[in-house]
Amino acid sequence: MSAQRTDATGTAAATTATAAGTTHRVVILGAGYAGMAAAVQLAARTRRGGAVQVTVVNAQERFTERLRLHMTATGQQVAELSIPEMLDGTGAQFVRGWVTAVDADARTVRIDDDRELPYDTLVYGLGSAADTARVPGADDHAFTLSGAQDAELLADRLGQLRGGTVVVVGTGLTGVESAAELAEQRPDLDVVLVGRTEPGATMNTRARTHLRGALDRLGVTVRAGADVVRVRPDAVELAGGERVAADVVLWTGGARVSPLAAVAGLEVDDRGRIVTDAALHSVSHPDVWAIGDAAAIRQGYGVMHGTCQGGMPTGVHAALSIDRVLRGKEPRPFRFGYYHTPVSLGRADAVVQFTHPDDSPRRISLTGRTAMRYKETVTASPWPTYGRMKKVPASGAFWPTGGHFTREVAR
Repeated sequence: MSAQRTDATGTAAATTATAAGTTHRVVILGAGYAGMAAAVQLAARTRRGGAVQVTVVNAQERFTERLRLHMTATGQQVAELSIPEMLDGTGAQFVRGWVTAVDADARTVRIDDDRELPYDTLVYGLGSAADTARVPGADDHAFTLSGAQDAELLADRLGQLRGGTVVVVGTGLTGVESAAELAEQRPDLDVVLVGRTEPGATMNTRARTHLRGALDRLGVTVRAGADVVRVRPDAVELAGGERVAADVVLWTGGARVSPLAAVAGLEVDDRGRIVTDAALHSVSHPDVWAIGDAAAIRQGYGVMHGTCQGGMPTGVHAALSIDRVLRGKEPRPFRFGYYHTPVSLGRADAVVQFTHPDDSPRRISLTGRTAMRYKETVTASPWPTYGRMKKVPASGAFWPTGGHFTREVAR
């Protein structure tokens, strides 16, 4: 017998798990930045009493530092971070496996097609991957940085090259960081960065000028205003028919989420992200909470986009809300405002654009080694943050709420 599910407002529909004398089963899908934040925070808050069982499902035991994947792709060594070791002492269970189906009506999760895991509350944080489906040939011929294995495959391929051309598709932040890292680590390669927009287009003039100057210094050829329409084994084709020769293509243009949520009947947006209410409940299934890239979370400035700085707070907020609901209290609305955009430009240079809560650029920015130290501090911060939350859960429950930028608007 499990505790009864919550109603659409997130309040307890009947008795809580504690009052009913049963164990309430919380299953968290995905152990990325958001999923790990939810797992550690919730497990740390509920480990006393045994009324809540937190289970984390992830395909790998190793935690993927997505902020360092461009380093892995160039053969640099990064730390081996163990998810089970981080969860040790919290009471949370770890299940390794691929999530292959979610039955939102039966409240079960299918793992590796041969195991079934029941839940009373589901936290859906399966994240996103590079969108290689929208352009012919990208799925077959391009490398991505969707995970550690993808980055390692690219590193192996680059290790086979003695000269040649690498085309990085996508002039967003991942594309810029990857192009800069490749050019610095492999000066024998020609690196071409191709995309629709100018690199650093969302930054102020000073930050954007520094970013472009760094790419020029590193020898990166930038093709802005170019639309890639096909990827071939030895080239990318641009709209208008031009071909850019390539020994390796790295695809960083756009992101897609798993179709599992849509197949399960959860309400999703046009990109497949779970539509949430103000507290991060699924609007169609209130026993499901959505976090990170997998969620379409609306703030006053619009729907949040996937970043580590926003993902971790969604995970912590979901954990706080579940804890409140299980104690018979109302969950609170989630509010988040962006505050910076740090971009590495190799190992000794970076640019940090400070932003308004709606992610528009402020006049303040950092460049050079100061910015690199700032960027490294940000990149290294999640893991020790999880460690602190294990001991003092409240230490992870602070983030910029965005003031008037994030106040709830009529939907």
